[in-house]
Amino acid sequence: MTANSRTQVADKEMNVVEHLSELRNRLIVTAIFFVIFFFVGFIFVKDIFYFFANDIDVKLNITSPADTIWVYFTIAGISAIVLTIPILSLQLWLFIRPGLTPHERNISLLYVPVVFLLFIFGLGFGYFMFVKLILPFLLGLNDDMFNELFTVDRYFRFLFRVTLPFALLFELPIIIMFLTSLGIVTPSFLQRTRKYAFFIILVVGALITPPDIVLQLVVAVPLYLLYEISIYLSKIVYRRKQKKHVEFMKSN
Repeated sequence: MTANSRTQVADKEMNVVEHLSELRNRLIVTAIFFVIFFFVGFIFVKDIFYFFANDIDVKLNITSPADTIWVYFTIAGISAIVLTIPILSLQLWLFIRPGLTPHERNISLLYVPVVFLLFIFGLGFGYFMFVKLILPFLLGLNDDMFNELFTVDRYFRFLFRVTLPFALLFELPIIIMFLTSLGIVTPSFLQRTRKYAFFIILVVGALITPPDIVLQLVVAVPLYLLYEISIYLSKIVYRRKQKKHVEFMKSN
């Protein structure tokens, strides 16, 4: 190996180390904000708890002192995750910014608030489905046959099991746009796999809702619309990418 080759290898290794070091620093900043938001959520646990508890007509109970601690840590943790999402998105954008053109920086920066807003919309939609459809359906099955005893931990476990998947699934358009910009997926691929996507959506709807076909369809239809919106957005990104490629070829 020549001296020049050794220098190039050393430079590449240095660049990798520098990138990994920067990524670590970005993640440390994100972790610091997560801890801060966790303590903020811990302080306002009671307010958050009553916000959710006031939407149901049943009394929540505990069966052990540990249930109270579980509620505090869970609510504070979920609140911290939600509030940390825009921080994490911004840190990731700052990490990849040096490799982007000025136009790409302006476009990609819009992803940061959109990711957060879609997550919030997903949570809101999931919570609406839970309070207005899923929980009343399950309570209606009782029909005064049993005494209803809701424990805090089981109620919130069920609540988060329903709402969090919606929050993640609402990120689908952004994920599809990002994968399209990287060339991993194309609009034609998404169109060809539409029937498989619909099947997966039905399965997801069945997993997060009670065994009722109407509720499953009510959940599946908005998710399928999200998939169609993702295809439309993918077409926009793909056309822009093709246009830039053509302009680059002409300039050379």
